[in-house]
Amino acid sequence: MEDRIISERDKNSKIKWKRTHNCGELRIQDEGQTVILMGWVHQIRDLGQLIFIELRDRYGKIQLVVDPSEGHFAKEVYNIAKELKNEYVIATKGVVSKRAPGQINPKLPTGEIEIKVSEIQIFNTCELTPFQIEGSVDGSETLRMKYRYLELRRHNVMNRLIFRHQVTTKTREYLNKLGFIEVETPFLTKSTPEGARDYLVPCRLQTGKFYALPQSPQLFKQILMVGGLDRYYQIVRCFRDEDLRADRQPEFTQIDLEMSFVDENDIIGVVEGLVRTLFKDLLMLEFPNPFPRLTYGEAMNSYGTDKPDLRFGMKIEDISDFFKETQFKLIRDGLEKGNSIRAIWVPTEAEVFSRKVLEDLEKFLKDQGAGGLLWAKLKGEEWQSPMGKYMEAFVKKQISERFGKGAQGLLFMVMDEALRASKYLGLLRLELAKRLGLIKEGEFRFVWVVEFPLLEYDEAENRWVAMHHPFTAPKEEDVEILETSPQKVRARSFDLVLNGVEVGGGSIRIHTKALQERVFKAIGIGEAEAVERFGFLLDALKYGAPPHGGLAIGLDRLVAMMLGLSSIRDVIAFPKTTSGSCPLTDAPSVVSQEQLRELGIGLI
Repeated sequence: MEDRIISERDKNSKIKWKRTHNCGELRIQDEGQTVILMGWVHQIRDLGQLIFIELRDRYGKIQLVVDPSEGHFAKEVYNIAKELKNEYVIATKGVVSKRAPGQINPKLPTGEIEIKVSEIQIFNTCELTPFQIEGSVDGSETLRMKYRYLELRRHNVMNRLIFRHQVTTKTREYLNKLGFIEVETPFLTKSTPEGARDYLVPCRLQTGKFYALPQSPQLFKQILMVGGLDRYYQIVRCFRDEDLRADRQPEFTQIDLEMSFVDENDIIGVVEGLVRTLFKDLLMLEFPNPFPRLTYGEAMNSYGTDKPDLRFGMKIEDISDFFKETQFKLIRDGLEKGNSIRAIWVPTEAEVFSRKVLEDLEKFLKDQGAGGLLWAKLKGEEWQSPMGKYMEAFVKKQISERFGKGAQGLLFMVMDEALRASKYLGLLRLELAKRLGLIKEGEFRFVWVVEFPLLEYDEAENRWVAMHHPFTAPKEEDVEILETSPQKVRARSFDLVLNGVEVGGGSIRIHTKALQERVFKAIGIGEAEAVERFGFLLDALKYGAPPHGGLAIGLDRLVAMMLGLSSIRDVIAFPKTTSGSCPLTDAPSVVSQEQLRELGIGLI
């Protein structure tokens, strides 16, 4: 049945078919044209005397009509059409015809026309697919990833990859206009673990030695700045051997850029311009100029996270001062230990929060590690709270004047060390927003978070570690306290946050050898280890390295959020599962003993 052609003039050899149009481009003005189309059989409706075939390709769908009463070879064409099944790959020749008025399909761009078929060739047949190509999803994610090539035929899945292509195309156009140069950096490089684990690649030519796949092109792009390229970018594949979630993959893509002779504002300006261009050109959305900025301290104090979601209110406030004169023992003892009381005000009808809901919220916080949750229902100066009978009237009055102001609402409070209290309330804030339906679909709120701490203390390793990476420059006024008060040193770093998700992070880099060595020392990397792991960078910094900085945007994450998708797997052509495996190719897989011997590797 394959490669059968209906043609009297060619009974013993194949016609050379050449596609004249795709399935989505023909319109009523093309009526009367003879065309050749190719694609997949999407649907078949056999009405006995007529067969209607919906043909699909990447560009759209169009209706074919096979009528056994029309044309010298119509009966033979009809017999072939009777054998067709969904997802057969065919070529067809026919005339563009206007549909009858009652048969127009307004849902299709090609819905005013149909193709009256005169010839058909079957390129390939198709077995029964493990899930349906069109309609509701009827297969598990693992099954669909195993047969990813079938899922890619769905227009909604295919369109995500097309949108991703448009994002990268717009990115290149924007950065090229600003004088950036696209440079490829190596995939086989040196292992310099500081954060996530490296993927190691054995070197056959130097037994016992390994390359590493890059977690980012960080050091190479800095060296490009030393080389004088001034403005670099790359849409680059990166690799991290880490535990996976919906927004993580072992291999992912970054929009990576670096600039010389710049400060934080220069880089932020370029990236804001890129983001505005992408959202305006592809989603027809515009944003206030400039994006708002919060310091790390402001973000943690007001939202309990360095990735604040600004689509709704409920900022966290420190209300410790309201209780400084209280005799309520629980609170007085906590404040005397140095704890703070922080709160979220939720202006809503008290009936929304039943006792069962409040108990659920307290359990939610305790599961996160909090000691408990205090609450009070307010209506003007009226109080309803388990702790109400222990609290003085003057405390209630101050809180009511600050929050209630005659309106109904709930005050949620946590007492703990200041930063921990804010973190717990930050989690509660997000949970409340979900329960109250405060998060609107299709709304985008950007914010820059700046001035992160340069270092944070790792209890497990008993040392200071870089909060971002060890090549980030400290603020100039804080350099002098790097050794004496490392916890107070602020970084020249900045993250771009969208709807509570970090989509990009960057910094001004260290550009002198002396300061880089001091930072290495502060995080426990001695001179010998620094030379072993980063000697090539330290050497480069000796030879006239300019001030420079840059940023990387997670392309997968940004595209997924632009499309309103919860998982980056949905915008990657061939994603891995949460265990890091590829159902399509069954990778990772066992290799032969001969391959291992060649590499000088033995398995334990």
